[in-house]
Amino acid sequence: MSDLTGRTVVITGGDKGIGRAITRRFLTAGANVAIGVHDPDSVAAAEKDIDGGDRVHVAPCDVTVAQAVAAFADAVTGRFGRVDVVIANAGVAGPIAPLHAISPDEWRQCIDVDLTGVFLTFRAFIPEMIKLRSGTLIAVSSVTGKRPLANRTPYAAAKMGIIGLVRSLALELGPFGIRANTVCPGSVDGPRMDAVFEAAAAAGGMSVPEARGEHTGPAALGRLVKADEVADLCLFLAGDSASAITGADVNVSAGSVMN
Repeated sequence: MSDLTGRTVVITGGDKGIGRAITRRFLTAGANVAIGVHDPDSVAAAEKDIDGGDRVHVAPCDVTVAQAVAAFADAVTGRFGRVDVVIANAGVAGPIAPLHAISPDEWRQCIDVDLTGVFLTFRAFIPEMIKLRSGTLIAVSSVTGKRPLANRTPYAAAKMGIIGLVRSLALELGPFGIRANTVCPGSVDGPRMDAVFEAAAAAGGMSVPEARGEHTGPAALGRLVKADEVADLCLFLAGDSASAITGADVNVSAGSVMN
């Protein structure tokens, strides 16, 4: 396991699901962790649940609002002095419907959170990393960023966009010693995917187990991914062992996607 003692890691959406698993991994590795949560009312509950003492800072951060992200970045820098790793994890599943049945507001909300949110998050922290001439950016995309997914067009467009954004950033920031990579999880077991299976079943006229099977069936390992497995990959990419890796989009998909 990477030792990140003394380093500061920012995780958006770090209070639940994949983000919560990432938070716990980085705390175990000795890092200071700053967590951005969408709902201001959930800050106290997240602090109590995570219980990381002085090494944890939880604050509201609406990743769709530039001023909110900038305020979060200023607060984190003020608290810990510097930021070494930024993990843009906040995201939404978006609507599950044919494109012609998706409203402009539904489209916009998914793109704003899943793609523009990554842009605004990285944008807020990059200037300080450039001054330090070091840092690591990690975006949580999806294997849907590498393959089409029917009835999920805004989600697919956002996740594919993340890969292009990160590859371009890797070129921009390499001269400053800053790395940028994308993590592409397959379907991650948990409440969020349970909700997706239920919605997909309703939209496709199938049972929930059948909807689940559409995700596990094509996977070489025949199963969903665990949130801790995504967290392990993020920890590796943030550590010194990955010092030559940048511009990569790395799958953790149980073999559902292999490119």
